[in-house]
Amino acid sequence: MAVAEPTGPALTREEVDRALARLGAEHEAVESSLLALQDHAGRRLLEGADLTGESKSRWAAAEALIGQLWAYFDAYTAALTAARELRSRRRWPTQGELSELTELLRGSGITLPGHGTSALGTALLPAGAAGTAGGPVRLSEQLSLQELLDRMNGWYAQALDVVVIADAVWSALPARIDMLAAELGRTRSLAHSVGVRPGEHPSGDDLEQITRELAALREEVISDPVAFWAGSSPSSAPGGGRPDTTRYDRAARALEDVRREVEAVLDVRQDAERRLMRVRDVLSRADRTLQEARQARVEVLSKIAASVVPAVSGPPTALYEQLAAAAEHRRHARWHRLSPLLEGLEERSEEELLRARESLTAVTAPLAVRAELRGRLDAYKAKTARHGLAEDSLLTERYDAARRMLWSAPCDLVAAEAAVLRYQQALAEALSAPPGAGEQPAGWRGEA
Repeated sequence: MAVAEPTGPALTREEVDRALARLGAEHEAVESSLLALQDHAGRRLLEGADLTGESKSRWAAAEALIGQLWAYFDAYTAALTAARELRSRRRWPTQGELSELTELLRGSGITLPGHGTSALGTALLPAGAAGTAGGPVRLSEQLSLQELLDRMNGWYAQALDVVVIADAVWSALPARIDMLAAELGRTRSLAHSVGVRPGEHPSGDDLEQITRELAALREEVISDPVAFWAGSSPSSAPGGGRPDTTRYDRAARALEDVRREVEAVLDVRQDAERRLMRVRDVLSRADRTLQEARQARVEVLSKIAASVVPAVSGPPTALYEQLAAAAEHRRHARWHRLSPLLEGLEERSEEELLRARESLTAVTAPLAVRAELRGRLDAYKAKTARHGLAEDSLLTERYDAARRMLWSAPCDLVAAEAAVLRYQQALAEALSAPPGAGEQPAGWRGEA
């Protein structure tokens, strides 16, 4: 047996009593902690789990630590009991008893089995534990009560970390995975009812992928909970770490995307006929507008000369073919195919109606110009009458010339506009002439 090193001057009676009180309190705390660890739900789950990966190795080491903790606690209890019995012999201990108590309380007089790499996983042993990687295995070692307590505290924290991590992960993830799987089942059933199936629709393939991912995730969480811990260990700092829900969150987002897609297909099923009728109506209005544009073009070409009139396109054959395909999808309840086709039809039919209206406007533009010139000519004539110039021969001549051009077919818009401008200029000159100038012989003013 190794000889204990001297512990220094003997403690006084008061120091002995204070040390016993402190160590007694520590003893109670350690006992309570070990009993709590023994009854911890996470520990019971770990004992019955079929673990893999990091969880398997860490729990094996933690189990060994827990066994050693109880052995060390028994040694701690025995040493503390011996010190208490010695102290209780008399109220005022002798100097020899104080020296013996000092050795019990401060000396390295507790003999314990040694530990090496063959006993416990050294990766989990706290600093100060006997045995190092590749080092010799000690048959026994001498520890003081404080050293024994420090070692138990370190081992307890490491064992508790594994238990707390597993319990936190198992409390957080499996139930959430099960709830998401239930939602997945409802979404899959709804998706199948509207034709969103694997191989037929991308969202159907996504549902299969999410199903496989959730099944794999749950199995991995149950067998290796430690792998799903993010951050530091629970004992390192308050709030040090949390269950890693990255894969769960990704699957939940993917399922939400699929659910929105299925709801969009459902919306199509519920009001497909109304939307199809609206597309038919818009295309019909576009056809009528194009027909009106074609008729107007014939009229423009017959009434307006020297004008470039744009051609009018035919009916939107491709859109009508797509509309027929959409009606066929509705008839056979292929809602997942109808959904994207109908959305495109609604957009393109509105574009077709706008294009038809623009075509009509472009075709009838020359007629609008002629109507505007006629309106201007009539306005100038009314102004001429108001100023008493209705009998002015030059104004009459220029009015008749402009009117013949505007009311003849085909109408030369360029020449007619020039004639209207000459009539306007002549009227302006007549209105600006000095009083009495109108009594001069008719036709004395030259051409403007």
